[in-house]
Amino acid sequence: MSLYKRGNKWWSSVWMNGTRSLKPTGTSNRRKAETIDRQHHDELNERRHRLPQSKPEMEFGELAALFIGSGMGKPHSLDRMKHLLPFFSEMQIQAINTSAIRKYRQERHKEKTLTAATVNRDLSVLRRILNWGVEEGYLSANPLGRLHMERERRTKRPVMSVREEQLLIAASPEHLQRIIHCGLDTGMRRGEITSQRWEDIDFDNRILHVSHSKTPEGEAREIPLTTRLYESLKAIRQHRGPVFTYDGDAIKIFKTTWGSSLRRSGIRHFRFHDLRHTANTRMMLAGVLQEVRREIIGHSSQRSRDVNDRYVQIELPEKREAIRKLEVWLEGQTQLLLTGEAVPLLLKSGQETTTTKDQPDDGIKHSTSAA
Repeated sequence: MSLYKRGNKWWSSVWMNGTRSLKPTGTSNRRKAETIDRQHHDELNERRHRLPQSKPEMEFGELAALFIGSGMGKPHSLDRMKHLLPFFSEMQIQAINTSAIRKYRQERHKEKTLTAATVNRDLSVLRRILNWGVEEGYLSANPLGRLHMERERRTKRPVMSVREEQLLIAASPEHLQRIIHCGLDTGMRRGEITSQRWEDIDFDNRILHVSHSKTPEGEAREIPLTTRLYESLKAIRQHRGPVFTYDGDAIKIFKTTWGSSLRRSGIRHFRFHDLRHTANTRMMLAGVLQEVRREIIGHSSQRSRDVNDRYVQIELPEKREAIRKLEVWLEGQTQLLLTGEAVPLLLKSGQETTTTKDQPDDGIKHSTSAA
């Protein structure tokens, strides 16, 4: 103990790192003073090791600000916070429980009809921020650690036919045409495409090394180039810098250009992410094995993998053969269109497949605007 009496009151005196810290206990009771003295010592020790103090009474708005300030706020999280903050910002983090979540769901559905998947994405971000609060010591446990998400209904995912592809390409500006070809021939995510750099394309061996991916499985994977993508990129080849540009500036977002091109083409609505699903489906129809498709597209969900699949190493020659099959299949479909013969049932214009948010086709959503 490090107590001493000054007048009728006890004082706590603690030496830490060669510095003496004095604190009045405000009491003449020895036992109470000892308790305050221990607390004083613990506070100084936590400050010495820079350990954050538990703050369960902290408002969610403050925790969210700390989360963003730490560099953890990704675009997806920031986009979801515009819905989370109006409801939770003034609520103490210890008070965010299942009852509060139930009220939040009701509030979100008042705005407009939303799918369970949309609200689940909100709550995933909320839970992630609270998990971060636990990691940083602001909470002892995540109050939403056992939160059950609503069951998500299966949704239809359209597969773009070759005819629709040709109409879209014809209605698109040149810079978007290259992006569309890249999406259809590689299955890359939008963020992967816009982050691609010239330094990571090997023209001699016709291989694209993915520069940046949202998943560890997708990082630096090798994708052989189709002939049309190779010729398209070779025509604008540079030594370094971003691959996909507009007026010399890197393209990051192109929602407006994509939407206007869709309208001019007259085809049904597609999200850009549907090109990833289309690429996977086309390779499947061309006879490419599932394990090879996963390696090319960069699926990250372990739910889609059997235990044995995790030990299968797909080599570059197998990927080249997969791309060759895709090109042969695409050439055959194009010939059918030119001759006016019937296109196989699976690739008719109205064909759609079903999937869920849990399936490995899912990619991160990006905030977009005109290119």
